[in-house]
Amino acid sequence: MEQAADKRKNPVLAWLREIAVIVAVALLLSFLIKTFLFRAFYIPSTSMENTLEVNDRIFVNLLVPEPFSLNRGDVVVFQDDLSWLPPAESNDDDGWFQQALTFVGLLPDSSQQHLVKRVIGVSGDRVVCCDADGRITVNGYPLDEPYLHPESDNARQPFDVVVPEGKIWVMGDNRNHSADSREHRDEESGGFIDIDAVEGRAAVIAWPLGRMSVLGSYPEVFDAVPAPDEGNPGQESGSVEETAPAQGASR
Repeated sequence: MEQAADKRKNPVLAWLREIAVIVAVALLLSFLIKTFLFRAFYIPSTSMENTLEVNDRIFVNLLVPEPFSLNRGDVVVFQDDLSWLPPAESNDDDGWFQQALTFVGLLPDSSQQHLVKRVIGVSGDRVVCCDADGRITVNGYPLDEPYLHPESDNARQPFDVVVPEGKIWVMGDNRNHSADSREHRDEESGGFIDIDAVEGRAAVIAWPLGRMSVLGSYPEVFDAVPAPDEGNPGQESGSVEETAPAQGASR
C-alpha cells in the first residue's frame, strides 16, 4: 500500500521539480542577459520626447560601445559620473519581491544614476550651433533631424565645440527641455561624456505595449558628415567658444 502511495506522489514531485528547474533556469538566463547583453531602464523625464516618453521602459544593448562601436545618432544610456542629476532617492521601501526582480533584470533599477541622450558628435568632431537655418552642423555639415520634438529650438543655446579623444557630445531630442552637453559647457568636463561611462545603446521600447518599437539611429542624417580632419581646420580638440547662457533646460 505504501509503495502504491509513493508511486502516486512521484509524478507530482517530478512535476514540481521540473517547474522549479525551469524557473531557476529562466532567472539565471535573465540575470546573464542583464549582465552581458541587455539591461532594462525606465525614462523619468521629457528630455527625449517624442522619441522616448516619461515612464517608457527600454532595453539597452550592452555590447555598445564594446565590442560594437558607438555611432553618431545612437541613443545611449550613460552613468552620471559628472553629477548632472540630483542625488538618487533610496529604494529601501521597495518590497523584497520587487528588489529580486530588479536584481535578475526583469525590472529596471530606479535607484541608479543614469541619463539617456542622443550622440551628436564623436571624437574629433566639430559640433556647432547653428547655421542660418537653425541647424546643428557637424564638421561643417548641417543636420536635418527628424527625431526632434516639434517645438525644439536649437538656436536658443549657441555653441561651438570640438569633441576630445575618447569623448562624445550628447543632446536630448527635446532640445528646449534637455540639460545635456550644452548645459554643462562651463564645467571642468566641458559637457563631454567619457565613452567609458556609456552603459550601452538603447535598442527597443519594451513598455508600454502600445509603444513597443525599435529605436533607430537615423544613419541617413549623419551619413554625409565628413571626417573630422576635413571639417575642423585650425581648431584644437576640446576648445569651446564663448556662448549665450543656457535657458529653460530640464533633465
